[in-house]
Amino acid sequence: MSAALGRKTRGARYRRYAAPPAALAAVHLQWFAPEDEGKTEEPTEYRLRKAREEGRVAKSQELVGALGLLLPASALAIFAPWMITSLRDMTRWFLEVSIELDPATDLPTIGRAFMSHFPRLVLPVALVAVVAALFSNLLQVGFLFTTKPLKPDVKKVIPNFPQYFKRTMFSMEGLFNLAKSIIKIALVGVIGYLNVVANLPALRRLYTATVWTSTNLVSRIALAIILESAILMLALAVPDYLFQRHQFKKNLKMTKQEIKEEHKMFEGDPRVKGRIRERMREILSRNMAANVPKADVLVTNPTHFAIALEFDPRVMAVPMVTAKGADELALRMRAIAKEHGVATIENKPLARALYATAEVGDPVPEQYYDAIAKLLAHVARIDKRVADKLSAVSA
Repeated sequence: MSAALGRKTRGARYRRYAAPPAALAAVHLQWFAPEDEGKTEEPTEYRLRKAREEGRVAKSQELVGALGLLLPASALAIFAPWMITSLRDMTRWFLEVSIELDPATDLPTIGRAFMSHFPRLVLPVALVAVVAALFSNLLQVGFLFTTKPLKPDVKKVIPNFPQYFKRTMFSMEGLFNLAKSIIKIALVGVIGYLNVVANLPALRRLYTATVWTSTNLVSRIALAIILESAILMLALAVPDYLFQRHQFKKNLKMTKQEIKEEHKMFEGDPRVKGRIRERMREILSRNMAANVPKADVLVTNPTHFAIALEFDPRVMAVPMVTAKGADELALRMRAIAKEHGVATIENKPLARALYATAEVGDPVPEQYYDAIAKLLAHVARIDKRVADKLSAVSA
């Protein structure tokens, strides 16, 4: 009994350690399945156009950020003397009138003075920043205006944590972004270190310099760090843009089933088209007695096969098979053609080939254009009705 109790206790202990935790059991393995599983086909033009209409385009935020930093910083370097002069004049005016104006009664005057100086300080850099943002986006995606990204979407409000972690931590995109961030931090750190070291003697003498000299030196160092960092960020934006284009096309890849569904949407379901074509053939076969008299020529084999051809250049691009038959049906077609004066031409190879490759209602195959053109030219010489039809179009 004690041995059984011991085995029972060891079994319970084994089950306790072997059983997976509840939190781990709740993690579905589908979370780690690749999103593009089965997506092996390149995106179609329609898929790309639809994604663009929805605002989903290949775009590098690094390029937007680099130009958004480089151009305003350059504008700041260019307009800095003029901006400092405006700032000095505005500060001097406010200090001169600070003891003369009463804020309770002269507030409109102070406001007008402020609004006359403040835009001159802000607008140059602000306008360049707006132009930089527009230019960087137009450079990548062209002109695109859509409101679909602004449409409320519950999926965007409720985060999908498995997909988020998989994309940011367990994917090529996540590794690329991590490496990119590390490189950016390292480059900015190196640029800052080199600029500070290069100006270290001047920085050491700042305790004896005036406020204006100190401000000028620190501003020049900061502006140099910003400009050099922006140029390097612009260089990093090129591979980032190429990577984003690659990821964008990869995310838009389609499965073979999606390609078929899209083809059906534009071209129609092949099964439906096949049924329609079969129905047309049945109707044309039943109306053989009416189609043969309208034909321009009846090609025979001479008794086994008969194919009625009609060509009206005013409504047809190429000749069409309007009726065909074999054995008894072919003999009946010959009789109808003879009764209505339709030319009957014996051409065994052409009759066999047309009977095997063309159905009623189909245009004649391209490989037989030359033979049929010679046939119709011969018929036009002996049948005035066919000659008039062809000459009316050529005239």
